[in-house]
Amino acid sequence: MNENSTIENLNQFEHINILELNEVEQNYMVKLGLEVLQKRHNPGECLQSPEDTRQYLQLLLSDRKNEVFGILLMDNKHRILAVEELFHGTLNHASVFVRPIIQCALELNSASCILFHNHPSGDPEPSNADKAITKKIVDALKHIDVSTLDHIVVGAEGSISFAERGLI
Repeated sequence: MNENSTIENLNQFEHINILELNEVEQNYMVKLGLEVLQKRHNPGECLQSPEDTRQYLQLLLSDRKNEVFGILLMDNKHRILAVEELFHGTLNHASVFVRPIIQCALELNSASCILFHNHPSGDPEPSNADKAITKKIVDALKHIDVSTLDHIVVGAEGSISFAERGLI
């Protein structure tokens, strides 16, 4: 594999064990995987399942060394309008503010959304601060008729869905 590889010629590889690749090759494979998912999830397309969403976010955030908080905005038929990374933080914290989230949802005329962020530590377990800011955002979005479908926390050890845990 070389850096001139593209998603168009990846079909030449029957099986790749990513753990046998060096770090540069692994990072490149992640980049190619993200390209595939982005082609699958163009604006106007629907996410097919919660697992599909988790895989997309896992790839999007997998190489981040600092916390990133964002929002996946959708129309009333759950078609993707945009994926916005709104806040970038430190190794274990990102300052998140409600106002830019509201502005973003209004600008795109969003009907629903999925919040997301990563935990660079690898452990996706939501903190009390994660739960508190999620409640604050969900409540604020309700006032402008935007439903929050989920908040997904991504870590190297997997991902956690607030909706599946009954936290939204």
